Amino acid sequence: MKDIQYYITPPHRCSYLDDRSARMVFIDPQQPVDQASLSELSRQGFRRSGDFIYRPECHHCRQCLSARVPVGLFSPNSSQKRAIKRNQDLRMEIRPTRQATQVHYRLYERYINQRHYDGDMYPPSREQFDKFLVESCTHSFFIEFWLADRLMCAATCDELDDGISAVYTFFDPDETARSLGTFAILKQIEWVKQQGKPFVYLGYWVPEAPKMNYKMQYSPLEILLEGRWQRLLRPLNPDETLQLTRTLSRPENISDYRRFR
Repeated sequence: MKDIQYYITPPHRCSYLDDRSARMVFIDPQQPVDQASLSELSRQGFRRSGDFIYRPECHHCRQCLSARVPVGLFSPNSSQKRAIKRNQDLRMEIRPTRQATQVHYRLYERYINQRHYDGDMYPPSREQFDKFLVESCTHSFFIEFWLADRLMCAATCDELDDGISAVYTFFDPDETARSLGTFAILKQIEWVKQQGKPFVYLGYWVPEAPKMNYKMQYSPLEILLEGRWQRLLRPLNPDETLQLTRTLSRPENISDYRRFR
């Protein structure tokens, strides 16, 4: 770890908060990263996207909080139990990401086109798919869910020495009633527990970003705050979330972000 070279990006538009800019610390893409190194980096708040391993590093905002589920303490709520029941007809398979086929790409393409047409990954391409989800500096795999010979959902995971990092999930956008995104996380939690490992890393929880609220439903949730993993035993209510948000970014500094846009 001591030999890893770190770099930082210039300020750019934040993907989570419209009135902010962001900066990323990333490690040298040419640096070999084994599972042990990626595991330690994950504990320090880093994420992987393709061969890019990064962590937000913003001057006046600390809202990107790494989040992980301690699987031994997790118990699904009533809504999550219904998602499990609705998907009992699906078959789970595990496959290395490098064995991805056109079937995987077509599902990913439909998912981006219908669910994220206003996002950074639109329009999708096979090259983008390969760089984002297939190519990896570590052992990465899909947890797949099939209805007979039809791929319904694929969750991309990085294997860590203390669990997995949930990189990205894509699913059939026409099957909204199944709650496939919720189901995929629940099955990742179940799989890690079966492996005898303690955590599923869910990426960043951003308290002020509504699209990140779903991560609070996997309680208890641990967040990396002030350099320590701290456990939230239940979802925060709106007042508690607002109080946390105020400690992570000062409203008077939003103008500092706008000048970079």
